Amino acid sequence: MVGGRDYGESQFNRAVDALRQPGSSFKPYVYAAAMMNGFTPTTVVRDAPICIGNWCPRNYSGGYSGAVNLTTALVKSINTIPVRLAQAIGRDKIVEVGHAMGLTHELRITRSLPLGASEVTVLDQAAGYSVFASGGYKATPYAFTQIISSHGEILYDRRRDAPPAERVLPEETVAAMNGILVQVPEWGTGRRAKLDGIRTAGKTGTTSAYRDAWFIGFTGNYTAAVWFGNDNYAPMRRLTGGVLPAQAWKQFMTFAHQGVQLKPIPLIENPFEQPVASEAVVAAGEPTDPIGGRAASLSDATSERLTIIEGLLRKAAGLAPLASLQRAPGAALTEIAGGN
Repeated sequence: MVGGRDYGESQFNRAVDALRQPGSSFKPYVYAAAMMNGFTPTTVVRDAPICIGNWCPRNYSGGYSGAVNLTTALVKSINTIPVRLAQAIGRDKIVEVGHAMGLTHELRITRSLPLGASEVTVLDQAAGYSVFASGGYKATPYAFTQIISSHGEILYDRRRDAPPAERVLPEETVAAMNGILVQVPEWGTGRRAKLDGIRTAGKTGTTSAYRDAWFIGFTGNYTAAVWFGNDNYAPMRRLTGGVLPAQAWKQFMTFAHQGVQLKPIPLIENPFEQPVASEAVVAAGEPTDPIGGRAASLSDATSERLTIIEGLLRKAAGLAPLASLQRAPGAALTEIAGGN
């Protein structure tokens, strides 16, 4: 736990005491609440202008993508979608889920709640995302594991005396959320946080005027939360959560995983499955043709496997030329890969 830039300069612990707006890093709580109230990762919601009274939230890009599924909406951090979700399920349900997952401070029920207007601490964010990493169980932060008297008597041992972890999210919700959050470092806003050879999940966050920048993420082993900001709330130089926070998270977590037996992220059906970009992502310029050009989201292992498949197709007798396959790569390659 690091509570500031220089302890000699300031003893104020920003990891546990500073209340800052989470911005888009609050959106997973909104989506988790939506998943518990009838929505799924494939539910399509319209990304279009929306106004509640005189409040009209806009997307960071300034444009709109039309009909998108919730996976694309969260991976690309679209702003209008969580606002619509909050309207559909009720903001009180979002507050209930956020508190159940570990956010300990007041979450004000306002129009801007789903975009992260209520303040949280870095420690609370780490606890909240740990629910996804634990498979749906609350992860209450603690700072010591044992209390031993001067006579050597063990007065408290966390493994012995702590109450069992409470399930706060259903497995179906965790599976849906983890399936989305692992795609954020693949083709979303958190590419700079992706760990080499380790499955990574998480979410970026940036507040108005660039006053706060976040990346909170997890693997099957650890969860970590990173925040950047100024104590006087002065704006930063267009710093977003996908830049320095994501890079700092990657550097820290790379070191943390040295010599550690890797564990899978819970409830991910296929840990090697690569994300499929929707039409909205194609419009944003994401390459998706695995034959004509390698997609940015493909891992080295997947690219190698596709190269092997291409070689087999070239050698196979009686098949159409590869050029004809390029005209419809999705169906052909999906069918081949699905049977592998």
